[in-house]
Amino acid sequence: MLEGKRIVLGVTGGIAAYKAVDVCRRLVDAGAHVVPIMTAGAEHFMGRTTLSALASEPVQTELWDNPTTPIPHTQIGQGADLILVAPATARLIAAYRMGLSTDLLTNTLIATRAPVVVCPAMHTEMWEHPSVVDNIDTLRERGVHIVGPAVGHLAGGDVGAGRLADPEAIVSAVVDILGPHDMAGVSVVVSAGGTREPIDAVRVIANRSSGKQGYAVAAEGVARGAAVTLVSTVSLPTPAGVQLVQVETAAEMQAAMNQAAGDHDVVVMAAAVADFRPVDPPAGKMKKRDGVPEIVLEPTPDILAQLGATKRSGQLLVGFAAETADLRANAAKKLTAKSLDLIVANDVSAASVGFAHDTNAVTLLRPDAEPVEIDLANKRDVARAIIDTIVAIRTRH
Repeated sequence: MLEGKRIVLGVTGGIAAYKAVDVCRRLVDAGAHVVPIMTAGAEHFMGRTTLSALASEPVQTELWDNPTTPIPHTQIGQGADLILVAPATARLIAAYRMGLSTDLLTNTLIATRAPVVVCPAMHTEMWEHPSVVDNIDTLRERGVHIVGPAVGHLAGGDVGAGRLADPEAIVSAVVDILGPHDMAGVSVVVSAGGTREPIDAVRVIANRSSGKQGYAVAAEGVARGAAVTLVSTVSLPTPAGVQLVQVETAAEMQAAMNQAAGDHDVVVMAAAVADFRPVDPPAGKMKKRDGVPEIVLEPTPDILAQLGATKRSGQLLVGFAAETADLRANAAKKLTAKSLDLIVANDVSAASVGFAHDTNAVTLLRPDAEPVEIDLANKRDVARAIIDTIVAIRTRH
């Protein structure tokens, strides 16, 4: 993902400095050449040896008396593909905002034209202080990428906003910035989540789809330059840059997907649409005292089949197949019957696969190629493989 990329990893003096070790390891595993810089404050929380051992070269700390160059900040800043600061303290954020070059890291930040990613970590009171809020807003306006802190346990036993973002999320942000922009100029609509069909005013027929895989596909698409519309039934955080259309029922999703499909180059139907819905559900709540109700069901529209039947020339249609048996055979039938260009099939009965999990294992089937197995991985990595395949199909056509 990051092969050949030179990433400067700046570590400042916060209790979360130890997490920089995990960030470093993930960057190196992704193929990056990691140049570590530690501030004097960071050395209060961790030693240089660990980071030096895991990074691509030894930790640097000194602006002066550098044995390799008299101007290390210029050399490091000009040679970087990206500079990542994790964790970033309030002090570092303020110095960077004001252009104060007080040490090797702040000098390097000022002496680069590379993208910069800042990952704040501090106590809630500090994170919410007006000066910090203003500094963050200013950095964002200047084009600095901010990976905001999470809510969780902080030093001293406190709980609140300010916890350093998870290393996985930090590295994902770096990949988004440095990854290929091979979907630039392409419009994509993705559906996500499970539909909810009303039984009465308070009850629904639903399924276990969390929408996580669809959201991951949307996030990967926009990271690679696509204009992405997300038609969703769930309330996950909307990926930055994605246009959200909120729906609930199969009929609402059908209307939204039909409207979007008319002017999108790629249609990805990742949602789990109910196969049946109650006929004429009452407007009010059914009461237990009235006895067991008779619920008559009718089929919902086959949105994917309809999209396949009305697919315009040059449009690419991707479907999903959640199976519990005969995975390839069932997926292959859907691939042909619904005029799909790609189908993503998974065995949702397998451990850590599919609904509600953060991981997935899928088989990618195309009419013109051998099936491709994607072993168990986080859903963003699966989404990356799906977008890679979409790019390959579009290039071939």
